Amino acid sequence: MVKSIDRALTIVKLVSAKKDGFSVTELAAQMGLNKSSIFRIVSTLIDHGFIEQDPETKKYRLGYQYLELSSKLLDSIDVRKEAAPYLKQLEELTNEVIHLVIYSQKDAVYIEKLEGNETLRMHSQVGKRAPMHCTSAGKTILAFLPEEEAREVMDERGLPPHTEHTITEESELFDHLKDIRRKGYGFEREENEVGITCIAAPIFNFKEEIAGAISISGPTIRMEKDRIHELKDPILEAGANVSSRLGYDKEKYNI
Repeated sequence: MVKSIDRALTIVKLVSAKKDGFSVTELAAQMGLNKSSIFRIVSTLIDHGFIEQDPETKKYRLGYQYLELSSKLLDSIDVRKEAAPYLKQLEELTNEVIHLVIYSQKDAVYIEKLEGNETLRMHSQVGKRAPMHCTSAGKTILAFLPEEEAREVMDERGLPPHTEHTITEESELFDHLKDIRRKGYGFEREENEVGITCIAAPIFNFKEEIAGAISISGPTIRMEKDRIHELKDPILEAGANVSSRLGYDKEKYNI
């Protein structure tokens, strides 16, 4: 470990944890160093824009350089790449079909599909749009959208029946969406495809907005109540981990 870099990063972490910042004296006390050593490190961080000094209190706080860097980091995040290890874990754990779905322009879109080890024929394909009102992933996204936007999605896309189990009444669907928000995960039994049952967990981004969902799909004969209960915690954990990789505070995730 390079001692000077370690000290500089420790100072950055300290000042980021306190809204009003730290004085040189406070930093020296926290780190067990003399004030002249602290001042030299802080001066270097100021030169690079990572720390700035409040002109009134003379205390040090984070600089705006972090906004620029964090913006570049967020722009470079690849959802498929960030989600890949967690999707693979779910596939290995469940042997079922795993989907990664994003929310884009009032649509749910499949961007990844892992087939599992069990034979299961489904209509889903990477790049294909998923029905919002009758898939577990689509309903999960709808549930965590602002209500006004969710209504706009329904008005534009409608609630066409895909099977005899599809919810086609708006009031009934909204009651179902409230239940999803309460439980923290989505579920559908043969609402989109006969013989297929799915469970889904939401994915949130750094803005605390719904960004998509992860789903597990299997034949209804295998996806009974006990099986769904068994899958709930693993899929919620996967959703929390992917959300965290997108900058969402994992502690806020409902597990």
